[in-house]
Amino acid sequence: MPLNVISLNTAESHHDLTIAPPPAGLALKGRLRVPGDKSISHRALMLGALAEGETTIAGLLLGEDPHSTANCFRAMGADISPLNTEQVTVHGIGLGQLLEPIDVLNAGNSGTTLRLMLGVLASHAGRFFTVTGDQSLRSRPMSRVVQPLRQMGAEVWGRQNATLAPLAVQGKNLRPFHYHSPIASAQVKSCLLLAGLMTDGATTVTEPALSRDHSERMLKAFGADLTVDPETCSVIVTGPTRLKGQSVVVPGDISSAAFWLVAGAIVPDADLTIENVGVNPTRIGVLEALALMGADITQENQRIVAGEPVADLHVRYAGSGDRPPLYACTLGGDLIPRLIDEIPVLAVAATFAQGITIIQDAAELRVKESDRIAVTAHQLNQMGARITEQPDGMEIVGGTPLTGTAVDSYTDHRIAMSLAIAALTATGTTTIHRAEAVAVSYPDFVATLEQLCIASTLS
Repeated sequence: MPLNVISLNTAESHHDLTIAPPPAGLALKGRLRVPGDKSISHRALMLGALAEGETTIAGLLLGEDPHSTANCFRAMGADISPLNTEQVTVHGIGLGQLLEPIDVLNAGNSGTTLRLMLGVLASHAGRFFTVTGDQSLRSRPMSRVVQPLRQMGAEVWGRQNATLAPLAVQGKNLRPFHYHSPIASAQVKSCLLLAGLMTDGATTVTEPALSRDHSERMLKAFGADLTVDPETCSVIVTGPTRLKGQSVVVPGDISSAAFWLVAGAIVPDADLTIENVGVNPTRIGVLEALALMGADITQENQRIVAGEPVADLHVRYAGSGDRPPLYACTLGGDLIPRLIDEIPVLAVAATFAQGITIIQDAAELRVKESDRIAVTAHQLNQMGARITEQPDGMEIVGGTPLTGTAVDSYTDHRIAMSLAIAALTATGTTTIHRAEAVAVSYPDFVATLEQLCIASTLS
């Protein structure tokens, strides 16, 4: 077996993932599916809870973050069946009808849950809410949504002038306004659009670049009066409105597929097909980045499922003879919002690319589940990479062989999985501390990796 999972410090729920050197000649080959898209899963649960009637959701992500969303809205009166991938049923209670919870709403590790929910809570006049999260989430900035909500008339209190959770919210009748966001952020945009659903008039959000548009697509499907102006990167929602329950099919998450795309690009002779992946144009920055690096990736069986474009992604190792598997490139500008979550694993890819890869304009990474710039650079450097940390990104010198060693996820799910992909080509054994973090977005990641390696050994 090329992989072993070892549990340590179980009283504290910490687990180490040990990846031993794969057998000589092992190549990753096969077909797989990734969990449902996390962004779409959150929004389907939220809008289902706020809609009138029944919403059914197929393909929901079963990670910890969607459970946090479901539990918060259950606490406010929504009837949500136990979460599963086959079908989740949500009996919504209608906009403006959320109940005042008897306890603190806990968003766990989910910034999406907390930030989007603030827009909903702030616009529920006459009700009082308190919200918090785990240690990591309590350190992440909330001013980016609190400040514009206050401009709409919201009353929000919390640590450090409501820039950090826990937060308290007194629901109010908000006023519409036009917010020019200084950053392209789907969470900021979605928070304000949700607040605008019950606001009398037009609420507009304008971004410096297009961020992912799952909220716009789903709000339209649920019946919101919403207009998108791609020329000005603006979205307008006109309230008050009513939402109607829908049938939602969640495609595979391209952020989860990214780990296998990079594995296929860097492991010699790899040949993988990731089925049923969402390829929304606002989310495929990772495909554009890997294309710039010369990866061999094709989209097959392209189709539309419940309003979202979907495809099977086929990746093959492109290195041969004197040709390196990948080439260095510069990633920055408007591309960054479309691949912000995939940068840690793209940094892994860059360590195998000929030349110096530059990642810039990505300062947002410093306020994710961890400081992903600092943690990615330090942990990969521990394995022998040559990465120089920059204020808004990294410079990565490719072509340096990696060596297995002890590394740490810093309880960040994307860091843990990125390090596991890096370990597939390292010499020696790699141990990833606090690898239980993968459960946030991809509970079956380790099992899938083991299955791929077993199947490849038998093929």
